Amino acid sequence: MPSFVRAGPQGAQAVRTAVPELSDEDLLLGFAASDPQAAAAFVGRFRGRVFGLAFTILGESRAAEDAAQEALLRVWRNAAVFDSRRGTVSSWLLTITRNVAVDVLRARRSVPIDPDDLLRAAFAAPEREPGDVAVLHDDLGRMRDALSLLPDEQRRAVVLAGIWGLSAQKVADHEGIPLGTAKTRIRTALLRLRAALAHELDRESCG
Repeated sequence: MPSFVRAGPQGAQAVRTAVPELSDEDLLLGFAASDPQAAAAFVGRFRGRVFGLAFTILGESRAAEDAAQEALLRVWRNAAVFDSRRGTVSSWLLTITRNVAVDVLRARRSVPIDPDDLLRAAFAAPEREPGDVAVLHDDLGRMRDALSLLPDEQRRAVVLAGIWGLSAQKVADHEGIPLGTAKTRIRTALLRLRAALAHELDRESCG
């Protein structure tokens, strides 16, 4: 692994280079080419946000640090596929970070079942407009209330399937239950969530 990817968060924040004025795209090109100054500047510019997003999802400093390193390594390896027409360097990098962190969560045997923890991780997003944040806050509140009504095993199943994107078979493997049981938990949880959310929206419209 390149040394500039292994740099710790404190070291990255302290980086001082001669190329701070370069654009994100130019720094990415230098990072991909393993140019020492550009690489140090790229890591220094983005590592705080990368680590912050990983920590928001994972909730552990060590795991977040490992995820941040892996995300930066993937960026270094795949810089050639970046397309500025599809988004900014920042959004691309943070999307990669989110994917890495979600992969870590998927690999864990234990899944958090507290609604606030689930939703904080599930809805962590690289970049949002101010207006989107207000809408998201309302959506989070509704979803949190609906999830809190589910039994723990149904809550885990629907989050693994509906938010983390696992198939019913993978949910079954993850939970150590038969495939039919996993399908039943997912289906029942979805039906209960839909009913709870519909009831909440009806109540708000009448109020």
